[in-house]
Amino acid sequence: MAHDEYDPTPSNDELEAHLQTRNMVVNLGPSHPAMHGTVRMKVELDGETIVKADTEIGFLHRGFQKSCENVTWTQCIPYTDRLNYVSALMNNFGFLSAVEKLIGLEIPERAKFIRVIGAELHRIADHLTATGALGLELGAFAAFLYGIEARELIQDRVTELTGARLTTNYGRVGGLNRDLPPGWGDKVLRTLTKVEELCGEVSALLTHNRIFTDRCRGTGVITATDALDFGFTGPCLRACGVNLDLRKQKPYWAYDQLKFEVAMGKNGDNYDRYLIRVKEIAESISLIRQALDKMPEGPVIVDDRRIALPPKDEVYGTIEGVMAHFKLVMEGIQVPAGEVYDATEAANGELGWYLRSDGSGRPYKVHVRAPGFHILSGVGKMIEGRMLADLIPTFDTINMIGGEVEQ
Repeated sequence: MAHDEYDPTPSNDELEAHLQTRNMVVNLGPSHPAMHGTVRMKVELDGETIVKADTEIGFLHRGFQKSCENVTWTQCIPYTDRLNYVSALMNNFGFLSAVEKLIGLEIPERAKFIRVIGAELHRIADHLTATGALGLELGAFAAFLYGIEARELIQDRVTELTGARLTTNYGRVGGLNRDLPPGWGDKVLRTLTKVEELCGEVSALLTHNRIFTDRCRGTGVITATDALDFGFTGPCLRACGVNLDLRKQKPYWAYDQLKFEVAMGKNGDNYDRYLIRVKEIAESISLIRQALDKMPEGPVIVDDRRIALPPKDEVYGTIEGVMAHFKLVMEGIQVPAGEVYDATEAANGELGWYLRSDGSGRPYKVHVRAPGFHILSGVGKMIEGRMLADLIPTFDTINMIGGEVEQ
């Protein structure tokens, strides 16, 4: 057909206005790759705009609290490993601090410093996991590889310290299971230098990357008022400009002897949450170096046979040692009757423990205030009115861990 004979049908600009449309409901999860843990999100969409999002949990429920009521206080420790399994030492030490507060027990000074070191190592590992996953799901695969390499170096040191890579079971009421291995501190210092280099690579790939910043800035926004109403703590709350860090406001262990800055944001969006985690990794590295430098010599657990198991040579060589070991293992530590709430600053926020004892060797009640549960409840508020694509970085930056949310 000749060009001058071409006569297309005129467009009808009003056609789209008369189309009958309806919203679509889609399910993300419980086995969607973007859902970090088994959680289902029911999303109502108008085109690609999120109208409403409802979160459903319960797929990973294991009866943590009831299980703790049927074992001794010491036997609860492996259960705590499986809450936030990315940073298990924080769960161990947080639970033990609450038990020690209920008993009125002061742990040795060396044990306090080692708890700080262990907790900060796992804070780094947790933040690297969240940051690496964020990069991966936004297409920055190289950043993910650098982040996971750094995390594995941290996990190697944790394995040498505790004997396990993830579920550590390292803490004990009154202190720790064992002292630092010979030469471990020097290994940690060398590892931290390498981790700093790898984190620098991650930051270089992400922080000023145009695609990354466009996907994260102004998305997943929540105000400070809404964040407090939902019960946000940790990086998600500090990203809104609220200065709350229990290591500063309510120092525990040896944090009052160490210097560090609380990383803050102001916009409450995905980008601020990412930046806070990057800054906290640097602060955690500084804290570990200070703790290794200032840590005193001495025991790592109290010398009290009502609390701590006797040394093996006593168990094998004396009747008193055998009896003390038998009573602690079979009957458990006799925690005075009463109740207590104690909290520590975990990687994702305030990890609180409400404990109640009836005076026996088993807990009467163990309740966990997991930070991820409250943060997950606010996701709907953070993504309503946004594009479906904004859900992915938002879910990454809240760093939802199924184990602590479900229990």
